[in-house]
Amino acid sequence: MQLHGKIAAMLLFSIALLTSGCGGSSTSGGSTPTPTPAPTPTPTPSTTGEWTWVGGSDTANAVGVYGTQGIAAASNVPGARSGSVSWTDGSGDLWLFGGSGNVSAGVAGGDLNDLWEFSPATKEWTWISGSNTANADGDFSESGVYGTQGVASANNVPPPRDSAVSWTDSSGNLWLFGGEGFISSTMDGMFNDLWEFNPTSKEWTWVSGSDKPGAKGTYGTLGTASSSNVPGARGSGGGGASVSWTDTSGNLWLFGGQGYDSTGNQSYLNDLWKFIPTAKTWTWVGGSDTANAVGVYGTQGIAAANNVPGARSYSVSWRDNSGNFWLYGGEGYGPTGTANGDLSDLWKFSPTTKEWTWVNGSNAGSVDPVYGTQGVASTSNTPGGRDSSVGWADNSGNLWLFGGFDYDTASGSNGTNDFLNDLWKFSATTKEWTWMGGRNTGNANGVYGTLGTPSASNVPGARGSEGIAVTWTDSSGNFWLFGGDGYDSTGIYDGLLNDLWRYQP
Repeated sequence: MQLHGKIAAMLLFSIALLTSGCGGSSTSGGSTPTPTPAPTPTPTPSTTGEWTWVGGSDTANAVGVYGTQGIAAASNVPGARSGSVSWTDGSGDLWLFGGSGNVSAGVAGGDLNDLWEFSPATKEWTWISGSNTANADGDFSESGVYGTQGVASANNVPPPRDSAVSWTDSSGNLWLFGGEGFISSTMDGMFNDLWEFNPTSKEWTWVSGSDKPGAKGTYGTLGTASSSNVPGARGSGGGGASVSWTDTSGNLWLFGGQGYDSTGNQSYLNDLWKFIPTAKTWTWVGGSDTANAVGVYGTQGIAAANNVPGARSYSVSWRDNSGNFWLYGGEGYGPTGTANGDLSDLWKFSPTTKEWTWVNGSNAGSVDPVYGTQGVASTSNTPGGRDSSVGWADNSGNLWLFGGFDYDTASGSNGTNDFLNDLWKFSATTKEWTWMGGRNTGNANGVYGTLGTPSASNVPGARGSEGIAVTWTDSSGNFWLFGGDGYDSTGIYDGLLNDLWRYQP
């Protein structure tokens, strides 16, 4: 009975607690305490659509800091330059080769053959191979080492050059073709040599083409691979570089540029080539084997075997998520027999059907840009005629275009020959351009902000002409931009740049 009394007492005490409002809710008049709300997490600021100045100088003509070859360091940086080539490897690191520009302090600039690797994770550059001196006027000490064709060697290195083209194959090897440079005081010009670099062994291999500049093209039979086939030498030469793609099978594709055709004539080209790395053979796939061919546009939006872009140089290229190749603008020929200046036509090529489609833009040269409203897509928008732009494709399959150079007398360029820093997006689904950022007038200075800090007000300065910048896309889909010829933070056209930028779409 005593135990039952204790239980009863405990029950009475519990009831008292409940009816007093402590320990829970009550229906008999007790007040309910207001719970303390959980703290609201501070949202992470979005950096979508913002540029970040990551490295390099915000003023032009900076020299390089090479450090120790093979050793990454926060202080390392390539010197200001233009006409370099770039790759992204299988690990997402960014690679840079050559160009024309500055090397170390107190050393004359010129054509370069230095190879650099940049880690987006550590934000550090590493000088991998090549020389930290340049082939300046009268100095030809750095002439490259070809070695034995087909044989990799730690001693091999391509001669200094600018305006080459590049690919990354399915095995992560880096490929380099052509460009313009020096071998000796009596031997300079455009190359048609093809090189492979293995990022693991750090060795170059001279794969095909001539070890002398000025070689004409050997086209063979259209559509037929042959070990004797090879594109003619091509590079800048006052006219411009080719464009390139890698297909889904890891084959390398090359289009146009200024160089030598099958007859040895040097001018604008529209030949399309495929190189198979496993077979080491070139195939002439389309276009003309003679220079200055006009374009065949057909019906806009309709693929046809007869369609082909006209001969041109300094275009911009992309590959979409379906494996199609895209080409925009450049300097050269539209549908007429005379050069049309800067072009604004957008083309798509299917590696499967081998057919071109004229997708968008004008088939006449020097067309004015139509910006519309920033951030708003429209079928009437167009970047207009331009050359020396750069571009990338994002993870959603949209095509992005930045900057370049125009020769037109349009309202968009204020009637002058302009360097541009406008950013555009093209939707392959809606076939519409959107002006995303940058200025709709030419020759804008860069707004660098704080190093390493993204901002909606940041934007690289205008750049283009023959001093084209280089670009990469990292594994997260961000776009990276380096150097070129254009405007720094001061707003005065001063020359070559070595600024490194990242843009998050």
